[in-house]
Amino acid sequence: MEQQYGEEHIKSLDWKDHIRLRPGMYIGKLGDGTQSDDGIYILIKEIIDNSVDEYVMGKGSRIEITADAHHFKVRDYGRGIPLTKVVECVSQINTGGKYGSGAFKKSVGLNGVGTKAVNALSERFIIRSWRAGVGIEAEFKAGILVKEKPLKAKGTADGTEVEFTPDSSIFKGYSFDHEIVEQMLKNYAYLNPGMKLHFNDKIYVSENGLLDLLREKTETTELRYPIIHLKGEDIEIALSHSEQFGEEHYSFVNGQHTSMGGTHQIALREGIVKAVRDFFKKDYDTADIRSGLIASIALRVDNPVFESQTKTKLGSQTRGDDGPSLKGWIIDFLKETLDNYLHMEPETAQALQKKILQSERERKEMQGIRKIAQDRAKKANVFNKKLRDCRVHRLSKDPDANLSTLFITEGDSASGSLTKARNVRTQAVFSLRGKPLNCFGMSKKIVYENEEFNLLQHALQIEDGIEGLRYQRIVLATDADVDGLHIRLLLMTFFLQFFPELVKANHLFILKTPLFRVRDKQKTVYAYDEREKNAALKKFGKKPEITRFKGLGEISPDEFGQFIGDRMRLEPIRLSSKSSIIDLLTYYMGKNTQDRQKFIIDHLRTEDPIDLEAL
Repeated sequence: MEQQYGEEHIKSLDWKDHIRLRPGMYIGKLGDGTQSDDGIYILIKEIIDNSVDEYVMGKGSRIEITADAHHFKVRDYGRGIPLTKVVECVSQINTGGKYGSGAFKKSVGLNGVGTKAVNALSERFIIRSWRAGVGIEAEFKAGILVKEKPLKAKGTADGTEVEFTPDSSIFKGYSFDHEIVEQMLKNYAYLNPGMKLHFNDKIYVSENGLLDLLREKTETTELRYPIIHLKGEDIEIALSHSEQFGEEHYSFVNGQHTSMGGTHQIALREGIVKAVRDFFKKDYDTADIRSGLIASIALRVDNPVFESQTKTKLGSQTRGDDGPSLKGWIIDFLKETLDNYLHMEPETAQALQKKILQSERERKEMQGIRKIAQDRAKKANVFNKKLRDCRVHRLSKDPDANLSTLFITEGDSASGSLTKARNVRTQAVFSLRGKPLNCFGMSKKIVYENEEFNLLQHALQIEDGIEGLRYQRIVLATDADVDGLHIRLLLMTFFLQFFPELVKANHLFILKTPLFRVRDKQKTVYAYDEREKNAALKKFGKKPEITRFKGLGEISPDEFGQFIGDRMRLEPIRLSSKSSIIDLLTYYMGKNTQDRQKFIIDHLRTEDPIDLEAL
């Protein structure tokens, strides 16, 4: 049947209605606040960016931030928004001070959308501005102006204050995770030495920029040589090498954490390789130079070109309107400054060369087994029974690329339910045969010799680092019993041992599935723990039917679809900056110790009493 299509089908949306209808275009995925790339943190960033831009322009070195689980407030001491333009700046699309006026230079927010998106997606949004003893306040609801009034401002310092509460009808079940917010604020401090960010009862400030950032990131990591810190006009780089496998990068443009990398991160990696080869006058293999590399780069550029509104990946561009390519500029900077540094610090140069030669020996020792494993993985690709792939992957241009997910599950029953219930567009399933090998303390050779590990690394496309990672989220989907928890630990050991940068970049999660189903003839409620089960029981009259799920295979595909959709509960696996991977793995996966036995006894939770005498 032919579909009708006429003038009556054409709609024109108001700016705020468009943002509310298509929030993903402006802030990425919505989420509930458990992940650092959830939309509520983009809202926070859009507001803080404006305050930081004031500091970059030399106005206001103090920013005050207060928050609870659902409400956020930011006060800066910059110039303040011109009072007659306050309402327009937060409610008229493409209105702002960053359109070639010269008021802002090398700002990250250049499209006039950010603050308007926060306004439109907030159930309550208030902005106040003070200039020269005069102030104004405007309050909005879902982008609609509710009231506007002058403020008594005599003696009040110039600046802007924004407070907002995200709309709970859009961000369902959300809450601000203060640990994620704190890491965001630390990054702001590292990128703007001297600026003080007051967050609730804490203060974040940095004196040495990226040197401080890398010191924090490597606090529990053994480095092969002291951190190299290079600074130039609009560019800053810090780097070192550790004993870990793979690479670790932290890249920023105009204060924006480009978690997906981009042109500058590619240039950083290439520039280090070229500088090292030129200095030692040896054509070392790229993989040997970059093995164990930990590096950070921060740039300030005019009119940065990002690949999406969320600004997590930098596109190709020149340094300025008539300048050289950004990539060429970064590579030239490294070739000069890193070469100079290594000439002035011969002990560092010697330690760097020793690390490269060690990586070279290890690579050559593995060449034979690696080739066999790669050939085996390529053949398995033709018909890989373990992998049920999806259509959209992390590095694609598709707007749903950040939703690409690989579930790693055990056995046929669980993977069968997941495979039937999943969204084939963005969700893939990798099925384990049984318990994987405990690889703690083993060399990377085991990844290639073990068929299951080799196929998993091949499916993820992380053999040469996480730059090519095919999925934004890797989700461990195991049963909530002893065997399932053990498999989860073994998988976590695999990733921490061989691909720690994948965990540090917040790509690894645990799938939370309900433990209980409570139902009667009228309704069904799923509970994820005893507390939720007891709360559900109060909603039923007569005694309902209670089912305890012990394994994922017990949950039907129809039911499973409810737990891996928009309301999927994921528990991120995070590493504290003070966590030593070696110490963690030794404690939990090494030989049994009395300390670990005591920890298990002290933290074990069970519905039945424990006979400690029998342990």
